[in-house]
Amino acid sequence: MKCSLSLFLAAAAVIAAAAARGNGPAQEMQQGVSVQMAETNSATSMPEADTFGAWIVTVTDSGKLYFGAHMVTADRLLDEMKSRPRDREQKFYIKADARTPYANVKKVYDAGGEVGFETQVLLTSQPSPPSHGTVVPPKGLEVWSSVPADSTTIRLQRSSGRWPRVKINRQMIPWTSLQDTTHEFLMNRSNAAVGIEADGQLPFGDVVRVIDVCRADGAKVALLAAEF
Repeated sequence: MKCSLSLFLAAAAVIAAAAARGNGPAQEMQQGVSVQMAETNSATSMPEADTFGAWIVTVTDSGKLYFGAHMVTADRLLDEMKSRPRDREQKFYIKADARTPYANVKKVYDAGGEVGFETQVLLTSQPSPPSHGTVVPPKGLEVWSSVPADSTTIRLQRSSGRWPRVKINRQMIPWTSLQDTTHEFLMNRSNAAVGIEADGQLPFGDVVRVIDVCRADGAKVALLAAEF
């Protein structure tokens, strides 16, 4: 008992010393809900997503929503977000399962825009497992709530095959050439921005793949209402 108490007091002293040096208290990790996130290549580090009080909405493969660690219905999500105070500098993170229908994620994204987030972050998985014993911060892809009207448009529709049908500015392209073709469309444009219209029944992971390709070219990306 005395040993346990001594260890506790020692740990408390370390934390207090860190605070006294101006480092503040140790970060509290955001309690989360586990999902199978899409893997990406151009995501950037988002360490703030792991801090206590971070604005995170999780979308499970079955479409269940969690605001923080608390389950919420799609109908109540917007009201819950409007009633929760936040700092102006806070970001909004969406942690969605790659297998969930895109429509489930689009509802969350739309709610984020309605409460005033100019940009949002789609959290994604790491391309490779971290080394043993290391803690890797979350990564994500930043998306905008809107883009200019003259932006490049990419449309994704369901098909009978494994991959969706893809159109860039109404030009049909093979899924396998998505990266090269998107790069050609964006490289010579002064306004490197893309609006993505996607069928709501597509797996969210397919939409993330397109966002990842566009962000790799430095383009701003927004998720638009589908018009087909």
